[in-house]
Amino acid sequence: MTTIDTATITVELPDAFDPRWNRLPGIQVDGRRITIDPAEYFFRFESSTWLVADWDLVKAQLLDVDETTESTVEQLALDFIKNHGESTSDAARVLATADGVYSYLFREEHLAGLGLPQITAEHLRMLREAATLMALNKVELDGRISNVGPCWFFPAATSVVFDLDDATGGMLDEVYHGGWFNEHRRIESIKAHAALGGRLVHGCQSVPDQSGGVIAPYGASMANFRDDLAEFKAGWIEQVYAHRVTAAE
Repeated sequence: MTTIDTATITVELPDAFDPRWNRLPGIQVDGRRITIDPAEYFFRFESSTWLVADWDLVKAQLLDVDETTESTVEQLALDFIKNHGESTSDAARVLATADGVYSYLFREEHLAGLGLPQITAEHLRMLREAATLMALNKVELDGRISNVGPCWFFPAATSVVFDLDDATGGMLDEVYHGGWFNEHRRIESIKAHAALGGRLVHGCQSVPDQSGGVIAPYGASMANFRDDLAEFKAGWIEQVYAHRVTAAE
């Protein structure tokens, strides 16, 4: 484990998180209040600053802007981040911003048109919670992954917290990194993630690979990102699964 000296992270969010997050080391959930001890929670924690933009400003000035033949949605998001992005060392602000982003992206109105009847409102809540915590992960411009928590390994973490079998955990992972399999929702995702200073990228090509995702700044080296991820993931996935609750327990 690599970690920097940092204070405990505490945030109070609009809605309560599942208390089973307490199964993972370094995180305590008490209703809407979440407390994280970085030294225990993260596998690697080398950066205590994040790039964010005000979520209300994103909603007001970006979500309804359409791309054109001269300005793609990615360019719109990049320009917005350049103009409104702020570096912050307030992890609670990052989590609160992420909660807003993922409450928007995984809202229940999408269920009817998703074409996946096995996905329920409860699954969306799981996605919102896990993705909110994943916002503390971080990759640098040179591609080095500076922050890695257990939620990087989405199916493993959700199997521990929500008692999901591998098939259901994998299905949720596909919904998470697939942008809901729909270009309209992918565009929503690109715009919304401007509030978290970048775009959602994944190391994996399929569920079994379990290489996770992170909000990466535009311009980050994906080649270095891939190589760094390959070095560490297997051992850390095993550590996450070690906290799985079995029927005998």
